[in-house]
Amino acid sequence: MKQIEIDDGSGFCFGVTTAIKKAEEELKKGTPLYCLGDIVHNGRECDRLKQLGLITIDHDEFRRLHHVKVLLRAHGEPPETYETARKNDIEIIDATCPVVLQLQKRIKKEYCLPDERDKQIVIYGKNGHAEVLGLVGQTEGKAIVIESLDEARQLDFTKDIRLYSQTTKSLDGFGQITEYIQSHMAPGATFKAFDTICRQVANRMPNIREFARRHDLIFFVSGKKSSNGKILFGECLKVNPNSYMVDDPDEIDLNLVSHASTIGICGATSTPKWLMEACRRRIEGQA
Repeated sequence: MKQIEIDDGSGFCFGVTTAIKKAEEELKKGTPLYCLGDIVHNGRECDRLKQLGLITIDHDEFRRLHHVKVLLRAHGEPPETYETARKNDIEIIDATCPVVLQLQKRIKKEYCLPDERDKQIVIYGKNGHAEVLGLVGQTEGKAIVIESLDEARQLDFTKDIRLYSQTTKSLDGFGQITEYIQSHMAPGATFKAFDTICRQVANRMPNIREFARRHDLIFFVSGKKSSNGKILFGECLKVNPNSYMVDDPDEIDLNLVSHASTIGICGATSTPKWLMEACRRRIEGQA
């Protein structure tokens, strides 16, 4: 008898849950609702909401709209998005995650401080990621984004540095970069690091490692675009080489299932529970 377990700690984080709930509430009203970018980095969930009437648009399309409702997803947006909405009489349904919103405010406050010295605002995050674009926007595009320790080495250590992090980045990575910068600052230059990583996301790493250890076989369910998914899947692989990423139940290799006694199903902060349940049903149909 095969044992199949879905990880209780996997699935939508608070910010994504709130954004999707707001979208569903607005769609029930029957008026057109646009979403600026994919509401979540999961194609199956985006397809489900599309069937309910959600229209996903990019920033070019957004700038051409007038007199409509547009939902801003949990990742947040830069100030110019709100300015465009004001000019075009667009009603914003703001689903920016409260953790991201607080971080935006902190970075903007830092940027607006009347410092006489040269200062670098540095964001540890993924270049081009929606959340990071919103953070950089708080500094009129002047913040420096670094993705790795190698990129941190290119900073100017003769200038003051203020380091922040994208909310979904690795605590270990942030710690390594903080330590490196601190040890390389020139005399007279100041450095402050602000740990702005969301603990609801960060705490999933040790939890998912423990979950992956318990099973012979792991199916990690995630959209290919999800940064968080790539990180968490990597944590599974560290402790269980029999871990496989799928974004759809049909991607599950049933030949793998036949050799496992215990099977774990887990996912990213952008993975809906219903999709993990669908993966379980596919396995049970063949187990």
